[in-house]
Amino acid sequence: MTSHSLSLRNTQLQHSYPRQAGHTQFSQLTVGGPLTVAQWGMPCGTWSFLRAMRLLLRWLRPCLKQSRSKPSKRLGELWLYSKLLLRSLCYSELTNSDVVIDSLFEPVYWLVDNLTRWFGVLPSPLLQVFVCLVIILTSSVLIIVYCCVLPTVISSYPTHWVMWHLCYGHWNLVMIVFHYYKAITTSPGQPPQVKCDTPSVSMCKKCIIPKPARTHHCSICDSCVLKMDHHCPWLNNCVGHFNHRYFFSFCLFMTMGCVYCSLSSRDMFLNAYSAIETYYQTPPPPFTFKEKVFHKSIIYLWVLTSSVAIALGGLTLWHAILITRGETSIERHINNKETRRLKEIGKVFRNPHNFGKYNNWKVLFGVKTRGHWLTRVLLPSGHGPYGDGLTWDWSPQRRDLLAI
Repeated sequence: MTSHSLSLRNTQLQHSYPRQAGHTQFSQLTVGGPLTVAQWGMPCGTWSFLRAMRLLLRWLRPCLKQSRSKPSKRLGELWLYSKLLLRSLCYSELTNSDVVIDSLFEPVYWLVDNLTRWFGVLPSPLLQVFVCLVIILTSSVLIIVYCCVLPTVISSYPTHWVMWHLCYGHWNLVMIVFHYYKAITTSPGQPPQVKCDTPSVSMCKKCIIPKPARTHHCSICDSCVLKMDHHCPWLNNCVGHFNHRYFFSFCLFMTMGCVYCSLSSRDMFLNAYSAIETYYQTPPPPFTFKEKVFHKSIIYLWVLTSSVAIALGGLTLWHAILITRGETSIERHINNKETRRLKEIGKVFRNPHNFGKYNNWKVLFGVKTRGHWLTRVLLPSGHGPYGDGLTWDWSPQRRDLLAI
């Protein structure tokens, strides 16, 4: 007898013979276990659903027992797994606190870059917003000095003091105008756009050209700049290798001019301030319109020059410290990171572009002889700086300044 006929015979017996009293299960076992009395005669869909739920509960029973016994352990494992998953997606060996801070400030950098670029869309440098503001403020100070301060100095000061004010004031003015004009019109310098034998330290990811040492990409000018210090909106130009001296000299002489105007007009400022306080007395003092304009002009002059002297003086002092160390503003940040990195492994960082305090100033001003301190620093001079900005393997102590 075949297996098919045997199974058919068993099925007929189950349907033909009634169950005995007290029996609750058939003798035949199914895949999920013996069939109960309540299951007999159920629809096929309901029976399959119950079997699926029974298998699911049987599978979840060990998990439920384990979670009831140690819930804190399960939460700890879940936290560690989530942490591992997050680090596997975001972790990088180069990531540190500086990278995180730079990433958080990226919207600020984007806003500053776009605002500066928007203010610099006009073709002529003299039509730029910040440059125009510098010219307007400087012109207003000159008008007040020539109309109010100098007449008072000439009429009330001794002759030798009058000559000193005239000589120093005009010399300072010439130095300010000359260096500001050269700073906004002189290109900071760009690396070669074609292949050459110039040594480079990396490739610019935006310009796709080799970058020599101390060269960085300016996102506002959209070009690489030799020995880049920063992009100055007041110049509408980058401060780099060929105009760094003009920028620093402008800051220095502008600070000196503001201090000079602030000190020269101090007594006039105190008198004008006392006079303005009496404007609202009853009866009002008999000041003419010309005298009121004079008082307000002196106060405007003193407040403006004193404020600029403090702000620009701090910037000039900061750049003087960087020059003494042989660094730019960008290199200061890079060198600090490199110093910390080498300190962790027991080494000391040495700036390869630091030629000594005195020699660093000679490099900036292009001084080769003692007489150059007069002709190239204290007088207007359009000479170029040391080197070409592409290589820095030379020393300013050499007279020929040839590459070693």
